[in-house]
Amino acid sequence: MLVTLALTGAAHAHIDTTSRRQQGTLRVPRPEHARLASLGFDAAVADYYWLRALELVGGENGPVEAHGPIIASLIETVTGIDPWVDHPYRFAALWLTRDSEMVRRGNKLLERAISHHPQDWRNHYHLGFNRFFYLQEDLAAADALEPAIGLKGAPKYLAPLVARLRSKRAGIQVAGAFLERIANSTQDEYKRAEYLKALDEIQIEERARFLDQAREEYSRRKGRDIRQVSDLLEGPNPVLKELPRAQLRLDGFEWLLDPESGQIVSSFYGSRYELHVTATDRARQERWRSQRESSEGAGS
Repeated sequence: MLVTLALTGAAHAHIDTTSRRQQGTLRVPRPEHARLASLGFDAAVADYYWLRALELVGGENGPVEAHGPIIASLIETVTGIDPWVDHPYRFAALWLTRDSEMVRRGNKLLERAISHHPQDWRNHYHLGFNRFFYLQEDLAAADALEPAIGLKGAPKYLAPLVARLRSKRAGIQVAGAFLERIANSTQDEYKRAEYLKALDEIQIEERARFLDQAREEYSRRKGRDIRQVSDLLEGPNPVLKELPRAQLRLDGFEWLLDPESGQIVSSFYGSRYELHVTATDRARQERWRSQRESSEGAGS
């Protein structure tokens, strides 16, 4: 027994235990080839390549995005062998973010996920997020998110989010009509209340834009900008005779000039009707936009 243990230890010491990823020899077959080679054990083979993807991400100490092409190939093989898997689709969406090409490759996987799991709101959400955040495709993002509204487990903020995305390109009237339609069609009173609250915000935004026009007229007449919103009411020939309400259902709120942006805002909301992105994320979006424009310019 002692001799056997000694020989086993010596043999193990000479075994190369580095992973194929570390050796740089990891090769991923095409999904159709892997399916044929599985000999009917589709789930087992799919699990094998899924574990390789997990090993690749879990064993990386540096930027995982650098392995995007291999991760994409592994998940494409997994889902090609067994398209009814669940988490691998969203796993790919999280890690395929190196550039727009990788994001679009991940989006194709999410579209496949939606075709096989149409009632899972998370796949719609990740697809919408990728289109909005990485590709700045607001209307396409709204199209991806809208089918998730009302699905089991979907957050209530999806409908207002879709409305905001549509308002950036299709116009605020389109966003309002969308929310009104959703509010009238839902049977959930809590969700309806959320949708109506978002609709109120759209109506306040319409009033703020009306005040923007009055502000421009004031500048044309006076040759200077307003110092406060009430300036629109001053003088023998005021631009406006009265200001619209700054909140539809409550009193005590007023129109202000935002100290940072200079925009006219309702004191109830404190900001205009738009998607709010942190400074860090906005910088990332700008970097993505520059990368995308550079790649498109090189391609042309």
